[in-house]
Formats: sequence, structure tokens, C-alpha cells
Amino acid sequence: MLRKKIAILGSTGSIGKQTLEVVRQFPEEFSVVALAAGSQVELLAEQVREWKPQYVAIGDSRLEDALRNALAGMDVTVFSGTQGLVELATLPEADIVVSAVVGAVGIEPTMAAVRAGKRIALANKETLVAAGSIIMPALAKHRAELIPVDSEHSAIFQCLEGRKSGDVARIILTASGGPFRNYRPEQLEEVSVADALKHPNWNMGGKITIDSATMFNKGLEIIEAHWLFGMAYERIAVVIHPESIVHSMVELADGSVIAQLGLCDMKLPIQLALTYPERRGSTFPKLDVTMGMQLHFQPVNHRLFPAVELAYQAGMIGGSLPAAINAANEVAVAAFLQGRIKFTRIIGIVSEIFGYHQKESFSKTPDLHEILAVDAWARERARVLLA
Repeated sequence: MLRKKIAILGSTGSIGKQTLEVVRQFPEEFSVVALAAGSQVELLAEQVREWKPQYVAIGDSRLEDALRNALAGMDVTVFSGTQGLVELATLPEADIVVSAVVGAVGIEPTMAAVRAGKRIALANKETLVAAGSIIMPALAKHRAELIPVDSEHSAIFQCLEGRKSGDVARIILTASGGPFRNYRPEQLEEVSVADALKHPNWNMGGKITIDSATMFNKGLEIIEAHWLFGMAYERIAVVIHPESIVHSMVELADGSVIAQLGLCDMKLPIQLALTYPERRGSTFPKLDVTMGMQLHFQPVNHRLFPAVELAYQAGMIGGSLPAAINAANEVAVAAFLQGRIKFTRIIGIVSEIFGYHQKESFSKTPDLHEILAVDAWARERARVLLA
């Protein structure tokens, strides 16, 4: 059996590290041809020493020399910056590209992987949020393949397999509700960074953990689901599910509801994205429903989590608006993590950028260049608001 070669963009993050754990389970099926990280030089160098890829990239080009020094004497080609990520995403040797970088920085390399006709294991939801109108048509044109890695979208992907579009009434995304699901809206005014980083179920990076606390993350997933599954926004629902065992559901036309269950562990959707359409056994922990459990569901409190409704509106308006609110959120979350703003100000800034965007004469059908320009515009406006 020829081993499939994998390029991992975001190898030092949570998804990247778990992808390497999956690859370690299947040494005869997969090998690592390229690794890329944003700024964690030491960890990236450690990964290169273990996995011995042919290529490596550091997203922050200012750290290229530091990476080269850390890899002195090793036979590896080094790239840097966004162009470095693009180089890795389009390597002729790479069969699968795992897009696991955080934020809008993933848009260009993921688009490049599409144009190169790759299988893309997509964990970078911002790519479809900002550029779904470009990415989805390009998949068919370039005969590329996109398998979702987000636990929710992987669940929907599995529940929809083999079903006709007319059989589906709606898709239902589950959300843990994060650490503040039982708060009153006024209580959010005083939460700290430490409070917001205490996710009850998942162990994730800082940015996505804050997005879960505001439920902006679920807003992004609504827009991503619209593009991934060709589903109208009025047929995408969200429900709070505190246990995070049901990863999402599909309601069929006859009223049946199909759900995918699993542990709070990203290795299963990662493994599926790498092995699809095959399924492989592994030694990872598995859900055992025979041991008994309780599952709870409750509606979203939109006063507590205004980000969800904001995302619905942005998705339905379309154009470059989703890119703008995503960019504003990235800037605001970074400011919150630095202790510069209150938790509630995050969505406040996103809402203000939403309003500013609507006053501008941006294209309703933007190309990639225009989307990236609006991303930059929104970041600068958000920084002005922060100042």
C-alpha cells in the first residue's frame, strides 16, 4: 500500500497535534510531508525532528531565521509567511492538506489547495465563512475534495451521507453553550479572561475557546454549514447541548432525527477526514452508551448570546460581510485575551463593524482579492474602535 502524504497547516495547534496522533496510529497508511505553524518555533522544530518532513513553514516571516537556526543540519526546505503556507498547500507530493490554522490566514492556502486539486481536511472554518462563495464552486472546477473536521460539520457530513437533498428538512448544530450558558446577560460584564477560558468540555486553543464562550464560534459554524451543505439559513438550527456528546443532528422530511454521537475528542473527525470513505479501528477512547448517560437540550438565549443572530444576519446578507465580522472578532478576541477590553465588548465591536460595513459600497459578489481587502479594512476599523 502506498502511504498517503499529508501536509499539516497549523501543526502546533490543538487540531494539528491531534492530527499527528492520528497519523501515529496508522504508520503504514500515512506519512507527513510538510508541517507549518504560526509562531511556535520551538514546538515546530521539535515536530520536524520527530516526523522528518521534507518541507516546513513558519507563518510569521520574522521568525524564519530562528526556525532555520533551530533546524540547522537537518535536510528540510524552509518557507515563511502566507506564501510559505501556500507553497505547502500546493506541494505535488501532498495527497491531503489539513487546514488547521486559526483565523483568516487560512483562506489563501486553503484556496490554493483547492486549485491544486487536493483533498482538504478543513478545520479552518473562517475560510468558508469569508470565502465560501468562491471556494465551493472551485471545488468542482478543480476536482478537489473537502472533508470537514469541525466536530459539528463532521457529524452533519456523516448524517447526510447517502441521503437525497429532498429527504432533509433541516440540520441542527449542537453547542455546549460554553462556560456562561447559565449566566444572566448582565453577569457577563464582569467575567475575566480566566473565566472565559474555562470551557466545561473541550480542550482548545485560546481564540476558539473565547469564541465558544461568546458563541461567535457557533455563528461561524452556521455560515460554514450553509456553504458546506448547500442549506438555506432558515433550515439551519442551533440548540444548546451541555454534554457535547451529540455533535449535531439532521432532521429528515418525515420528522425522523439522525444524530452522530461521540466523546469530546477531535481525533475521530480528523481520522475520518483522512481515511474517508473508509473507516478504521483505533485505540482512541470510545463512547460507551451502555454505561448510561444523560443528554440535555435547551434553546439558545439570544440575549445572552447575540453573536448567533448576528451571524445569521451576516450570512443572509452575504457578500463580504461575513469576512468583515470574522476579522473584527479576531481583533476583538485578541484584545480581550490581552486584558484590554471587557468580554461583552467583543461582540459589541463585531456589531459596530457590521454597521460600518453596511454603509460602505462593497461588492455584493466579491472575488478573493476583494474579500481579503475587506478583511484588512475590518481589522483596521476594529483597531480604531479599540483605541
